[in-house]
Amino acid sequence: MSTETARKPSVLFVCVHNAGRSQMAAAFLTTLAKGGIEVRSAGSRPADKVNPAAVEAMAELGIDMSAEIPKVLTTEAVKESDVVITMGCGDECPYFPGKRYEDWVLEDPAGQGVDAVRPIRDEIRGRIEELIASLTPAAK
Repeated sequence: MSTETARKPSVLFVCVHNAGRSQMAAAFLTTLAKGGIEVRSAGSRPADKVNPAAVEAMAELGIDMSAEIPKVLTTEAVKESDVVITMGCGDECPYFPGKRYEDWVLEDPAGQGVDAVRPIRDEIRGRIEELIASLTPAAK
């Protein structure tokens, strides 16, 4: 019975355009957590499409982000998330007590080619692996 009532932790990644860093982080978390964590991403001023260099960099690792669409940040998304991670772009999120807030300072991949995006992608992957370990200690 307790496994049915246990709720998955949820994470929201926030970036201004929701087109690069937050999309890569969400894709890594979705893939690496294997369904054990609810994943959301959003931006205060979403772009028209996901950064093509970010899509290409993730595809190199076998993660397909080509169908993702940038989404607008809502108060509801913050309220429904246990962890809110901003991606070093100065976005202000609504604050709710009891939530875990982190700011990951990462270079912005906007306007850069895939060669410049790879190190950002790799840094995000490392942070995602640490995040998963902190949210699902039994998974180690």
